[in-house]
Amino acid sequence: MIAVIQRVLSAAVRVGDACVGKCEDGLLILLGVAQTDTEQDASLLAAKIAKLRIFPDGQDKMNRSVLDAGGGALVVSNFTLLANYKSGNRPDYLNAARPGRAQELYRYFVQRMQESGVPVSCGEFGAHMQIDLCADGPVTIVLDSALLKKQKATAAEGAPT
Repeated sequence: MIAVIQRVLSAAVRVGDACVGKCEDGLLILLGVAQTDTEQDASLLAAKIAKLRIFPDGQDKMNRSVLDAGGGALVVSNFTLLANYKSGNRPDYLNAARPGRAQELYRYFVQRMQESGVPVSCGEFGAHMQIDLCADGPVTIVLDSALLKKQKATAAEGAPT
């Protein structure tokens, strides 16, 4: 599972002329679900994002999480994050999860974010969407659940028994 997160002053997603989701002073999260992803990937990513200290404190240092800052999140599904661009000029998306499974894990990720205390708004899964945002910073970070799982496994191997 790959997430591109942007710290925003505001973000809104539209389908046609209708605004289907928005947030103020928080995070825009573009979420791509891979074929091999599980609920563990969604949980690890949601926990990391909720606690990621990328909001300024009183000294303008990035020391606060979205939870600390009282912000929210706008989560938008984005299968193109799983693009394979290694050969030719037209990427393929064979690594992306099938729509049914991707939607299931997308919803699970949103649920985990909400359970962590982050107010969440969503795009419309599978729709052609337009996103308006006012980036703050800009602060943009790419997170990959595969790396988080690897770090967790390495930490567990080194932990005393």
